[in-house]
Amino acid sequence: MRIGLVVDSACDLPQDFCREHKIVILPVTIHIGTEEFVDRRDPQATQEFYRRHLANAAHAETAPLSVEQIKDLFLERLVLDYDFVFCLTVAASRSPIFENATRASLTILSEYKAVRARAGLPGPFSLRVIDSQNLFSAQGVLAAEAARMIAEGQTPNRIRERLDSLIPSLYMYGLPSDLYHLRSRAHKKGDKSVGWVKYAVGIALDFKPLIRANRGETGSIASIHHFNEGARRLCQFVGERIKAGLLAPVVCVSYTGELEQLENLPGYAELKSVAQQHGVALYTSVASITACINVGEGALNIGFCAPEHEFK
Repeated sequence: MRIGLVVDSACDLPQDFCREHKIVILPVTIHIGTEEFVDRRDPQATQEFYRRHLANAAHAETAPLSVEQIKDLFLERLVLDYDFVFCLTVAASRSPIFENATRASLTILSEYKAVRARAGLPGPFSLRVIDSQNLFSAQGVLAAEAARMIAEGQTPNRIRERLDSLIPSLYMYGLPSDLYHLRSRAHKKGDKSVGWVKYAVGIALDFKPLIRANRGETGSIASIHHFNEGARRLCQFVGERIKAGLLAPVVCVSYTGELEQLENLPGYAELKSVAQQHGVALYTSVASITACINVGEGALNIGFCAPEHEFK
């Protein structure tokens, strides 16, 4: 059986990994002023966006593919290339992509037979849309595990059961650097969690919020003095989770900036060493344009799947 994997462009994985595993990207369109960009997870295009529009990124508008556009993508290409497709989306609580893909799937499954018949393809086509209930690098963990199982020749049922079991234990920890961007974005979206007092204190004393995403919910769990100290503590914490035992042997790291800067962050070299010692794949990538819009430049995001825990 030919099994395909689709993710949206907010999913942070290296381009080479996506190319190797033939992962299809659902793009997101970005509007800033009169300009329009299509986020297809291309690192060069992402860096160009950072260079030209970072100052105004907090005020950008994002537009995911519509129900009709997703339907067309599947009927024109994916129902011919595959017999079963997993479509993994960013948290439904943060984006309409899951809802659009789910609505599109109803039409796809009722119309694919004629498309495959014209191409001389026997057998049925099936589609499973899955809400990752998470963001960015954590999405990458789920996609990487799906890609691994597809490459091993696992059945769709085994893959589906595995992904469903991992989602509740999927975590993303994010450390933003630019509080001005974070507050501007929150204000635009009507989110009052970054209030003026928190913002002023954070700027004055250089405190950075540590954000955690899990099970569709996102919130600040700690404030850390200085970004570099936050990066060191976060990397050390993830290393401890690796030593304690992950539920999937994958850690995904994304950074809204040059990857050379990521390599130089305090604690990152030690995290790489721990991952290697414990047989955990560490995938690094430039964060998506969507991530940049939401968390700003110089943010560190790390995703993994682990038993329930607390940050210390």
